[in-house]
Amino acid sequence: QVQLVESGGGLVQAGDSLRLSCAASGSTFSDYVVAWFRQAPGKEREFVARITWTGTTTYYADSVKGRCTISRDNNKNTVDLQMNSLKPEDTAVYYCAADQNLITTDLYDYWGQGTQVTVSS
Repeated sequence: QVQLVESGGGLVQAGDSLRLSCAASGSTFSDYVVAWFRQAPGKEREFVARITWTGTTTYYADSVKGRCTISRDNNKNTVDLQMNSLKPEDTAVYYCAADQNLITTDLYDYWGQGTQVTVSS
């Protein structure tokens, strides 16, 4: 099992940047693919980005491509999401998720508690 804790959310203005971090514990971190999802009020949870076990491959939702970068440090057991040029529509609770398999749905085995990102216009 792996436990995930997100941090780094906050209230920012449109155009600002934020760096979210997901800290993992409890298992060998490099055994897991890690993804970020988000959920805005009244909307379904949506995929944001994912990174494979050693960071070789990353994948982004079209809505954040070019504005976000996902990275990981398996020595520190962390995965970061750097978000630039934030827009009000990026406002959501952001969740970190992990799974030992590379899956393209939201059926990840492990989830963090989420961190709120609010972007004002």
